Amino acid sequence: MAQPLVKKDDDRDDEAEYSPFLGIEKGAVLQEARVFHDPQLDARRCSQVITKLLYLLNQGETFTKVEATEVFFAVTKLFQSKDTGLRRMVYLIIKELSPSNDEVIIVTSSLMKDMNSKTDMYRANAIRVLCRITDGTLLTQIERYLKQAIVDKNPVVASAALVSGVHLLQTNPEIVKRWSNEVQEAVQSRAALVQFHALALLHQIRQNDRLAVSKLVTSLTKGSVRSPLAQCLLIRYTSQVIRETSNAQSGERPFFDYLESCLRHKAEMVIFEAARAITELSGVTNRELTPAITVLQLFLSSSKPVLRFAAVRTLNKVAMTHPLAVTNCNIDMESLISDQNRSIATLAITTLLKTGNESSVDRLMKQITNFMSDIADEFKIVVVEAIRSLCLKFPLKYRSLMNFLSNILREEGGFEYKKAIVDSIVILIRDIPDAKESGLFHLCEFIEDCEFTYLSTQILHFLGNEGPKTSDPSKYIRYIYNRVILENATVRAAAVSTLAKFGALVESLKPRIFVLLRRCLFDIDDEVRDRATLYLNTLDGNGSIGETDDNVKEFLFGPLDVPLVNLETSLQNYEPSEQPFDISLVPKEVKSQPLAEKKAPGKKPAGLGTPTSNPTSTVDTYEKLLSAIPEFSIFGKLFKSSAPVELTEAETEYAVNAVKHIFDGHVVFQYSCTNTIPEQLLENVTVFVDASDAEEFSEAVSKPLRTLAYDVPGNTFVAFEKPVGVPAVGKFSNLLKFIVKEVDPSTGEADDEGVEDEYQLEDIEIVSADYMLKVGISNFRNAWESMDPDSERVDEYGLGARESLAEAVSAVINLLGMQPCEGTDVVPNNSRSHTCLLSGVFIGNVKVLVRLSFGIDGPKQVAMKLAVRSDDPEISDAIHDIVANG
Repeated sequence: MAQPLVKKDDDRDDEAEYSPFLGIEKGAVLQEARVFHDPQLDARRCSQVITKLLYLLNQGETFTKVEATEVFFAVTKLFQSKDTGLRRMVYLIIKELSPSNDEVIIVTSSLMKDMNSKTDMYRANAIRVLCRITDGTLLTQIERYLKQAIVDKNPVVASAALVSGVHLLQTNPEIVKRWSNEVQEAVQSRAALVQFHALALLHQIRQNDRLAVSKLVTSLTKGSVRSPLAQCLLIRYTSQVIRETSNAQSGERPFFDYLESCLRHKAEMVIFEAARAITELSGVTNRELTPAITVLQLFLSSSKPVLRFAAVRTLNKVAMTHPLAVTNCNIDMESLISDQNRSIATLAITTLLKTGNESSVDRLMKQITNFMSDIADEFKIVVVEAIRSLCLKFPLKYRSLMNFLSNILREEGGFEYKKAIVDSIVILIRDIPDAKESGLFHLCEFIEDCEFTYLSTQILHFLGNEGPKTSDPSKYIRYIYNRVILENATVRAAAVSTLAKFGALVESLKPRIFVLLRRCLFDIDDEVRDRATLYLNTLDGNGSIGETDDNVKEFLFGPLDVPLVNLETSLQNYEPSEQPFDISLVPKEVKSQPLAEKKAPGKKPAGLGTPTSNPTSTVDTYEKLLSAIPEFSIFGKLFKSSAPVELTEAETEYAVNAVKHIFDGHVVFQYSCTNTIPEQLLENVTVFVDASDAEEFSEAVSKPLRTLAYDVPGNTFVAFEKPVGVPAVGKFSNLLKFIVKEVDPSTGEADDEGVEDEYQLEDIEIVSADYMLKVGISNFRNAWESMDPDSERVDEYGLGARESLAEAVSAVINLLGMQPCEGTDVVPNNSRSHTCLLSGVFIGNVKVLVRLSFGIDGPKQVAMKLAVRSDDPEISDAIHDIVANG
């Protein structure tokens, strides 16, 4: 039977093997390069060999100095060929080889000859190559030719000289700045590319002079720029001048009329650039936005996909700050939901969700349902986040929006996509009370088919906190117990804990929960059986955990006041004995780096030496060290010790780092010193600390180090007194002082007499975060609600322009020095808002909880809402003072 005709390549996805360069080797190509020496040059074959060499170079192949030199000298012989195509390849290979200064002179004469050739192609390429490979000395010799080329009648030659000037400005700015007159003349050229390149070079020459840039914009906005590309550049430079000179109080915007006039330009790229520039102006009003929005609305119905994409992307950004201004475009954007370009459709959907009104929600949901199956997960996440925002905006529409989220939750998708949906449902349950019942039911349905262990355990944990508070908690028991029967050990253990929470909070369910937990005693997994045993004893009231319902609830729902990492370490180090394990002895501070501080390579650890095989916590070690010094033993209990701070560079004569020990009324600086010079012995080593920039501190005690031998770490201390319980801050300058004695290498004995010397160290700062102890909690919401609401202090702050939302979140966390809870320090990509939860203990053992709400307002402008609850309302005010002054 005849087989159907099938192309041999149809079932092959990887086309790399069909590349004409597949399998070529550097050695073979270098052998082929001998063709450059033939008396009768074959231009076609030489071009093929150069193409292979360029391919190897662009693939990252490296040529040795000898190989590169041989190829370079061989290529220079090709200048005798008159073939135009080969000559262009010669220019390319010379640029890529980047010959050294002593080799450049070999080819300079040929390139300068081409630069004065009658063939414009030769002239343009020769200029580019010369400017790429020559140094400043040769550049001064050809400067006259370059100036002439800038004003050359041929646009290709002029553009080559201008582009070369842009590159040379990075290496030889003084020479290029002398070309200002010629570049100014080129700006008036009728050739579009010449005008574009000239304007770019002229702006770069003047960019550090704000007045000069303003004059340039003033002169060119009068209508002398005809090139659409140059016009786009001019719009950007004009926007820059507007941002720098706008008067926020009077509302005056110089050159705004020019931007508005560009909206009527005949070139589409200029129109779009002007519209985008107007929408990105800070503090732009609705009146100023209207003409820009109008032209973007026209682009939405363009036949060109690039214009539709540009317009809808810009409107999407505008909708974040001025949703009402974009509302008029909604009808046009609805037609883009079915656009063949999925990026355009996604942007249209998310923009509509930001700007739509309550009456349009149901219609939008119907349109999105058909749309979701055709886009990638990364676009789906954007849509889910927009739907969540819409639901919070119109809470009465929670049913249709929740149903939509539930439907897409059961469809195919990756972990991040499913996590975004679950997170959205959880947020809606928490913020919209009426949505709790349906939201929890949807989550229960999802975990029946959920393939992600993490999501299943998180849903079960959330269900245990919220389910017992619903009108009919019993309906969730079946879903939870099914997880005990059907899931892996991790999920089964989480389901056991969730059942116990229902039994603790819902009295009528307690008998049923007992029966289910007893079944779990026969599970094959140790943790499942252990949890079931523990919860049965706890709920029964006969165990050692608690005798009352309140104790049971505190055990199941109360916050864990110690970090899990520290708890795990303490349990591993616990030796079975008659003395029971005491959780109150677990350190509450999150462990930092090991105590062995940084040092020069090959040196032993400075400070307290290497950790033992059974290390204690950092705080315990420091506390024992300080309490052994009589002068410090009266300071009371150590509150916190910082991580070591390096005060010297690596590979220096002396390695010094410092640790800040915080007490209620004192601060002790511990300087760990290492002498890295074998021929020296240091005596009477001390650190002179200048506290002139720390007015609230006064020096109390200084403990010098008697001797510091080679490579034997030692500690010297300086203590300062400060107001009790006050988070005083300041900067301290440090100067290491000592007596140097020479050591005889042969005998190891030091001279009797020494010389006084000193060594400047880096400064140390005491900041507000030094008075905050990082303490994690397992359930932030319960801990938050258990604190007195009267202690809550709320305020809003503008954090200014930030590179990203993640950078702003990290900056505030570092400023406060608190412990992020529940993974909220991680900001999803492209998020426009984020909530971060922090916990800690302030000096004086005051528990503090912080809820941070971030949002991007305008171009990279980050706003933050700060809510603080603590055991002391004055501390809540102090946290706000730290942020306000930070």
